[in-house]
Amino acid sequence: MIQNIEIENFKSLRRVDLKLGALNLFIGTNSSGKSNFLDALRVLQGIGHGFTFDEILDGKPRSASTEVWEPIRGGSAKATYSGPASNGAEERFISFGVTVQTAALQSLDYRITFSAQRGALRDESLSGVAGNIYESPHPYMPAAPFIYIRYSKLSRVALERNRPVLYQLLRAAITEKSHKELIEKVIANLTNTQRIEPFPSVLRQYSVPHAVRRMGERGENFAALVKNIISDPAAKSGYLSWLRNLTPTEVDDVLVLEGALGEPMFALKERNVEYPAPVLSDGTLRFAAIAAAFFQPDMPELLTIEEIENGIHPTRLRLLVELLKTQAIQTGRQIIATTHSPVVLAWLSDEDCETTFFCKRDDETGESIIKPLTAIPHFIDTVKRQPLGDLFAEGWLEGVL
Repeated sequence: MIQNIEIENFKSLRRVDLKLGALNLFIGTNSSGKSNFLDALRVLQGIGHGFTFDEILDGKPRSASTEVWEPIRGGSAKATYSGPASNGAEERFISFGVTVQTAALQSLDYRITFSAQRGALRDESLSGVAGNIYESPHPYMPAAPFIYIRYSKLSRVALERNRPVLYQLLRAAITEKSHKELIEKVIANLTNTQRIEPFPSVLRQYSVPHAVRRMGERGENFAALVKNIISDPAAKSGYLSWLRNLTPTEVDDVLVLEGALGEPMFALKERNVEYPAPVLSDGTLRFAAIAAAFFQPDMPELLTIEEIENGIHPTRLRLLVELLKTQAIQTGRQIIATTHSPVVLAWLSDEDCETTFFCKRDDETGESIIKPLTAIPHFIDTVKRQPLGDLFAEGWLEGVL
């Protein structure tokens, strides 16, 4: 789990330092920085895969060992913060700092700074409870093809400058087994992420494979995933209970219908009548897909969901909030989601507000300011007198930040 994340000079994120929890909600107007934060997570994913900085930002075609990597929105040309400089430096560097907690409750601190313009690493380090595992203490030489790091008893290990050290050191013969295990844990937290943005038009389709362990980000192979889920009685029982709470009518069962070639299609049975995916509402399908994501046999370390309220009736948003909170705790996975809905905020507890972040864009500098609700001046006292959903809808949060 990512405990803490620091971002500097990435897009509109001039300087962000956030402590994350199991469920993290990002709220704010359009163009306030929410999607840029999700893009930052995707950059970290590319770093974990060991891609070059140019590939991470500008995209990478399919190869024998990797899938197509889509470019970050705006690519390298728009990756660096372009607002007023605070220190007058000619060249700005993008920086990320991530504190990861492993299953053994061990904290690992990973930091990286690079130039999007040059596609070159400036410095990088990884440390644990016993101190630095590696660091790059030598002067920055952007024209040099290598960066020298200090690792273990070796003071000058030459590695490629155009890609992160993390993945290079994992594959290096000089790396000790215990250090490789720690590096693998950091990489797993950076790369094992899944974006969920289910499209009803995709969810209504037959799946090509007959069973999968994880669906696509737009809901590809949703029916094949459900087929896998309902093959396990315990998983099916848990999944079906959430679907029964969603609909006002009684859901008898969740099932998978088969096409001419045995290809699966999602369906619900209500009052002994089967309703295949093409006749179900957008909201029902979207909720069914989000709920199914928490019963995937191949669960990611981190799930990101944009605009969780899309297509779901306001009276069912409380159920959605409970689903996210409950499943984050039960699965031990981390969730980062965005929302524009005051109704969603109305169902948050005081504890939830500590990891609910308000995003606002400065009109003059273009900088995105992101703060937990509990850090907003007078928030705690004000929310006792007026519901959070009302404060958000009335623009109070924007006025005080």
